[in-house]
Amino acid sequence: MGRIEALARSCHPLPSLAVTVVATALAVTTGRSPGGLVAVGAAVLAGQLSVGWLNDLLDAGRDASVGRKDKPVAAGAVSRKLVLIATIAAAATAVGLSLLSGADATLVHVVTLCSAWAYDFGLKATAFSVVPYAVSFGLLPAFVTLGAPDGHWPPSWLIAAAALLGSAAHFANVIPDLEDDAATGVLGLPHRLGKAASAGVAAALVVITGVVLAVGPPGPVTAAGGVAVPLSVVILAVGRLRGRRAGSRANFNALLAVAVVDVALLIITGA
Repeated sequence: MGRIEALARSCHPLPSLAVTVVATALAVTTGRSPGGLVAVGAAVLAGQLSVGWLNDLLDAGRDASVGRKDKPVAAGAVSRKLVLIATIAAAATAVGLSLLSGADATLVHVVTLCSAWAYDFGLKATAFSVVPYAVSFGLLPAFVTLGAPDGHWPPSWLIAAAALLGSAAHFANVIPDLEDDAATGVLGLPHRLGKAASAGVAAALVVITGVVLAVGPPGPVTAAGGVAVPLSVVILAVGRLRGRRAGSRANFNALLAVAVVDVALLIITGA
């Protein structure tokens, strides 16, 4: 049981579940059957598990060198061999389950996974570290819509909004670990910009995401769009003010809150 728990913790469970929930919620708007929704959710979850496990597997040596006790692989709570097996099994399962959504959707999902795996394999340590996030998140709506009963590509504004939100997630996700990453030679774009600039970029991206979601759909701006953008600005402003205190995580928490607002708007407008 200890190894199973450690394996579960090493897959980045919260981000994996979050992406799965968003993809499944988008699938609901496409008129899929209950079985179709399960197929989407299971395929995306398997893919996310493969990405999370691969990330911790490849980072185990670096994480151990800086004493990351919260990383099960680096701490020796689960063997690298078991994580490797789980990674391969999850990747194969993701591709197999994607076939239930059709060939076009499967091809798109494979591209999103290859992009995410490329991040794990080394792009995370380059100035192009944000690219895999933009590509993988941007194509996620396409995987959902191409597998729908009337399979089609999503509108360009939806792809752009998802890519922007994914890019913001990259900056927000890396900020807490900038020092540990830099100490082990990982110098992605956020590391090169610094903590303050990265926080500013993340904030700008989540606000722009809201704007794209509000004005992208045809017709007048909806009530949800009209509320989401100013609400996001207020949340970020409050977070910035409260974040001036030493040790405060208010800025980071505000980014997460605005990301939740954007995801809700993404699901509403995605319909």
